[in-house]
Amino acid sequence: MDIMSQHTLSERQKLILTLVVQEYVHSAAPVGSKKLVQKYNLDLSSATVRNELSVLSDAGLLRQPHTSAGRVPTEDGYRYFVGQLMHRPDLPVSLKHTISHQFYQAGHDTGEWMRLAASILAHQSNAASIVTAPRGEKIYFKHLQLISTTGRQVLMVLVSLSGKVSQQMLVLSEQVSQERLSTTADQLNGLFTGHDIQGIKAISSDLDALGSDIKKLVLDEMSRSQTLEAGELYQDGWTNVLAEPEFAQSGAARRALSLLEERSRLEDLLSQTIMNADIGGVQVLIGGEDTWEELSDCSLVLARYGVPDLASGILGVLGPIRMSYGHTISTVNYLAGLMSNLISESMSNDIETEA
Repeated sequence: MDIMSQHTLSERQKLILTLVVQEYVHSAAPVGSKKLVQKYNLDLSSATVRNELSVLSDAGLLRQPHTSAGRVPTEDGYRYFVGQLMHRPDLPVSLKHTISHQFYQAGHDTGEWMRLAASILAHQSNAASIVTAPRGEKIYFKHLQLISTTGRQVLMVLVSLSGKVSQQMLVLSEQVSQERLSTTADQLNGLFTGHDIQGIKAISSDLDALGSDIKKLVLDEMSRSQTLEAGELYQDGWTNVLAEPEFAQSGAARRALSLLEERSRLEDLLSQTIMNADIGGVQVLIGGEDTWEELSDCSLVLARYGVPDLASGILGVLGPIRMSYGHTISTVNYLAGLMSNLISESMSNDIETEA
């Protein structure tokens, strides 16, 4: 449904709709004509504003909960506001610096990036956050470590260019010194860095028995990782949603929570709404868009982050339809850009080393 093409509003109607949305988001109470005139010093009479509220209601953009009550935005009203009227404020420079500093303090720990992103999104939006770890169609080799433990046991630590770390305990046919393990790891790092499974298979090099065995184990682990259906999911801020007044006496928030806890359904939701969007593109899902009944009282603001054709994840927030869309969209957009830069830098470091 194209809400924007259905309604042609006058400038005055656009102003009044914007003020109703802003006031309702702030107060969670129906908005009347007298309040709008007084609070915003409108050069209009209450009767004129009341007439415009009636027109907007007839257009399906506002509704009146009770006969004597003021107006509140409908789902279509929010959609029109977000698509046509909303001013998207840029985040303050000081806030950007604070967020960026937190991420760079986390070093190269991608897991910490995910947890930090979830925490910041929940705090800034006062809603629940969703962050999926980056994944790609292909797994690209970044770095290998071989660590001697006890006897013939060796810990293999494998890092992909997307930042995924996997560990596997190996039992070798004979005990091998740490020096030899490190030499073998260095040799394989020099050969494999930046390559996917097919690229590693195509590399012909004189490897000794240990190197050949480790190469096979690396390929097995990369193949296993590539077939995993989904990356790890990080969430935060559910107490924010449950505390909202519209959810206090209803099961709406818990219905949304049940959807997000069912990983297969969450994957379905994300694939239909954001998975094929461009990196950095923000999408807003208001009221379930007549598709997701569990989200009929909620809105989702989502964005993809990562490196095109290599690895990408999804981050965003879920909250009530009565959401501060401007600040929330700006926050999601900034975090998606920052995360994309971090993932890109992480993936390019070893490629540049190899070159």
